[in-house]
Amino acid sequence: MTELDPKAHSIPLADRVAPVEQTIDGEIVAPAGLEAAFQQGMEIKARSQWDYARRRFLRHRLAMLGLVGLVIIFGAGAFANFVAPYSFSEIDLNNLLHAPTTQGHHFFGTDSIGRDYFSRVIWGIRTSEEIGVFVAVVSSIMGLIIGAIAGYYGGVVDNLLMRFTDLVLTLPALAILATVGALWGGGSQWRISFILAFFFWTGIARVVRGVFLSLREKEYVEAAKAAGAGDARIMFRHILPNTLGPIIVNGTISVAAAILTEAALSFIGFGIKPPTPSLGVLVQEGQTNPQQWWLTVFPGLMIVLIVLCVNFMGDGLRDALDPTQRRIRA
Repeated sequence: MTELDPKAHSIPLADRVAPVEQTIDGEIVAPAGLEAAFQQGMEIKARSQWDYARRRFLRHRLAMLGLVGLVIIFGAGAFANFVAPYSFSEIDLNNLLHAPTTQGHHFFGTDSIGRDYFSRVIWGIRTSEEIGVFVAVVSSIMGLIIGAIAGYYGGVVDNLLMRFTDLVLTLPALAILATVGALWGGGSQWRISFILAFFFWTGIARVVRGVFLSLREKEYVEAAKAAGAGDARIMFRHILPNTLGPIIVNGTISVAAAILTEAALSFIGFGIKPPTPSLGVLVQEGQTNPQQWWLTVFPGLMIVLIVLCVNFMGDGLRDALDPTQRRIRA
């Protein structure tokens, strides 16, 4: 057996580490990086759950594709005044039902009274995105409040609120929306948005209620109660941050669902009324001239693109905000 040197155990670890020699033109160069590491130590940077979520979302290719597409489409709608070459109501009697062409910037053609359809689609995107975002925000707030109260208090309060939620879920949504839209909506963009928001909060409420039921017995909640914190502070300061992931995902998907529902209502004549342009109104107007394919294809294609982009983003957000997800997708 090899005899061990008893003095070796008294040598400091930094002295016992064999330096990594580097040679340049035959000359040995001191490993400056290794020496600096021993002298200064290593700095460890902690990452929060949101840092991991951001990295996972940025690595999700379909989510990034959807985000870029949505920024371009919604950006064009938000700045329709600058993007659209014409007003949505401007009439050109010299170009009636003209096919798509680059002449006169009629990229999507014109309709039966000479209005530029590219401009009308851009303005229609603006109306539809305003409805989608408004419905998503209002329904998320309603669902958050109802779900939080039901999940935190439980018992009779939970039963009453969840039975009301189940009642709303069992209603034939499209029929009710069409009826209420015809009686009260009056073709107004914001009235239709309020009506849609009333039917879109139920899914978010059930998700929030389930999260609150699982978190209200946690140790930090009991500690907050022992410290004298009120119910509102515990609900919205301590528990709410742990429900932001599901709320963001459901709110994102609600944008696409609201745009699709508004398009369906406008298509059957119970949604937005002309002259206000929306993608559903444009598809409905295109049915009056079935020979002119561009009047239906372009606004319909825009609806499909928006829904795909939002769903790609929702899929990426779901994976990124999942606390049990540790793998970063390539």
